[in-house]
Amino acid sequence: MKTVAFHNLGCKVNDYETDIMQQNFKENGFLVVPFTQKADVYVINTCTVTNIADRKSRQMIHRAKKTNPEAVVIAVGCYVQTAGKEVLKDECIDIAIGNNKKADILNILNEYIKENRPASFGSIIDINQTSEYESMFLTHTADRTRAYIKIQDGCNQFCTYCLIPFARGRARSRDEESILKEIEGLTKEGYKEFVLTGIHVSSYGVSGTADFKDNKLADLLEAINKLPGVKRIRLSSLEPRVVTEEFAKRISKLEKLCPHFHLSLQSGCDETLKRMNRHYTSDEFLSGVKLLRKYFDDPAITTDIIAGFPGETEEEFEKCFDFAKEVSFYEMHIFKYSRRKGTVADKMPGQVKDEIKEQRSHRLITLRDELSKQYRARQIGKVKPVLFEEEITVNGKKYLTGHTPEYVKVAVEASDAAANEIFDVSVDDFLSDELMAGSLH
Repeated sequence: MKTVAFHNLGCKVNDYETDIMQQNFKENGFLVVPFTQKADVYVINTCTVTNIADRKSRQMIHRAKKTNPEAVVIAVGCYVQTAGKEVLKDECIDIAIGNNKKADILNILNEYIKENRPASFGSIIDINQTSEYESMFLTHTADRTRAYIKIQDGCNQFCTYCLIPFARGRARSRDEESILKEIEGLTKEGYKEFVLTGIHVSSYGVSGTADFKDNKLADLLEAINKLPGVKRIRLSSLEPRVVTEEFAKRISKLEKLCPHFHLSLQSGCDETLKRMNRHYTSDEFLSGVKLLRKYFDDPAITTDIIAGFPGETEEEFEKCFDFAKEVSFYEMHIFKYSRRKGTVADKMPGQVKDEIKEQRSHRLITLRDELSKQYRARQIGKVKPVLFEEEITVNGKKYLTGHTPEYVKVAVEASDAAANEIFDVSVDDFLSDELMAGSLH
């Protein structure tokens, strides 16, 4: 039996697509082995969101070829899509496959072997010229409790720091019937929680410039909520502008939707947001947060913030810091601005020094930790349904851990619960900085 090894970099969309490729190889007689082992085929699903992601993608490609020089090394995904010329010159890559062709990976591999093709054979389409959603269908994943469901691809936003629209193309959506059928099949395999993911999830069902008035995303959520086998629904991220009064009111009626909303902020300063081409103001963002808090009981609001964007002055940073404090996020993912060749921001004046980025990032991380602890502390004394996932050991004692609908991690004594099951849990106290101790209710 031939062996194949996978390494995935990047976002949850990549996770989903790696699951699909792995599923396809298994169905065609391949044995999946760890990436560190010798294999006949290596598949590296690459990322290009930062310079570091590009470097990691190259490192994993070269590591695969070093592990087995005779193997077929297949590089797929976003780095391949945006660095086509460089990729085709890399002697460690036998097959290069861009986005919207991952479902064809077995056919491309078979053609490579049959035709005895030279290195860097593959398929990299002009992603910006396609309006077709690449058809994929998942029947199982490695995670038995939670499944990521890709509902959309591409992005029309063109933020000045981002290459993703050039890596993923324009926004395009998956057919609702296919999504529902995939979820129904996965519920029969034992999956209970479904995370809807995409490059720009809020663009689901929207073509052209998104105004989000005809909200197909809410329609989809309502349809999934009706499926009997589904226990939980999560959204991976939301565009702040999608959170209108109507949208918040509609989704608040869905008993299976988790009150955990990731609204990507990037900056709390309007001047910085404008240079980022983010299409909303801090007031509009805050309005969306207030609507979610109006219709949900203390929902978990999480976000991303970039520290040290070009032109960010001390005054602008203080506005961003104060805004993050005002919103009081449950979690913040803090990134130091990374220059990306080919973006508008790369050529902007006022590039911020690395040491200043470091200082600002550190302040935001400290604030994040404070706010996160405050949110977790508010859970103490509440009874929450927890979907249990894995066993851990803390100070020699075994616990089973899982997440509340708000994505707060809770641990109970291992003998009291079972993995892949939902139990009502009383949140009692902190077990560690990021883990709550609970007891079955």
